[in-house]
Amino acid sequence: MSDTLIRDWDAHLAHEKRRSEHTRRAYIATAERFCAFLSQHRGGGPDVKMLKSLTPNDLRAYLADRRAEGLGNASAARELSALRGFLRFVGGSGASVPQMRGPRVKKGLPRPVSPAEALQLAQDVEDNAREGWVGARDFALLLLLYGAGLRIGEALSLTGAALPLGDTLRVTGKRNKTRIVPILPAVASAVLRYVEACPWPIVKDTPLFLGARGGPLQPGVVRASVRSARRALGLPERTTPHALRHSFATHLLAGGADLRSLQELLGHASLASTQVYTAVDAAHLLDIYRSAHPRA
Repeated sequence: MSDTLIRDWDAHLAHEKRRSEHTRRAYIATAERFCAFLSQHRGGGPDVKMLKSLTPNDLRAYLADRRAEGLGNASAARELSALRGFLRFVGGSGASVPQMRGPRVKKGLPRPVSPAEALQLAQDVEDNAREGWVGARDFALLLLLYGAGLRIGEALSLTGAALPLGDTLRVTGKRNKTRIVPILPAVASAVLRYVEACPWPIVKDTPLFLGARGGPLQPGVVRASVRSARRALGLPERTTPHALRHSFATHLLAGGADLRSLQELLGHASLASTQVYTAVDAAHLLDIYRSAHPRA
């Protein structure tokens, strides 16, 4: 029974959630380990009835077992997030999933959100949304912040006139300054999926990102969803929607982008505003040096 449920979940992740192959492999491996653990822990092969009857104690027992195998806090938090998604899928609409706080992750020096963390954050926000189209909306929005370096206000000010997204997007930032930012195919695909799922019509003069009742989406709603997801994943408090923009800038700089180009992409009025990212990147490189150099 559990093999069938896991295969169905894999298909759901691929076709409904459009998760990458890498993410699906990680999620499926977690579900397989969990079901194998339950066979011993509960004394029988997991089925729908058993999975619906699980309690927070069952999840704690599984994580304790994994921790005994050497699993770290950050990885344990990611496994817990994957398990919540699996149990929500098994339980169907309105399913009650056992709630428990994720493991605490040790705070370090401020660093950019990694690409894997940015994607995991967006996925967890989507998975925990009360409605499918709301999850698709939030996933698309967070990918846009990270993939194009937008401020949350800039993203929420976009209208249906931006559709369909092409290779670039014209954005109006502070002081009504406009700029052109590149759009990754994955971002365009996520926005298209949201638009197709949205129950409200998105036309030229309406906001692109709509709230649950069809009005403009408020930034506080997005921040609350991100706050909940970062706690579930054990990510530090610095992981905010705006942090995704900072990560966009830092990763571009680390990849070889020059400051002038970065200034244009971010919409900074002065180069001095952009130069802060050189310090962030230097701190990140110093972390790498200290962990890798034999005499550090």
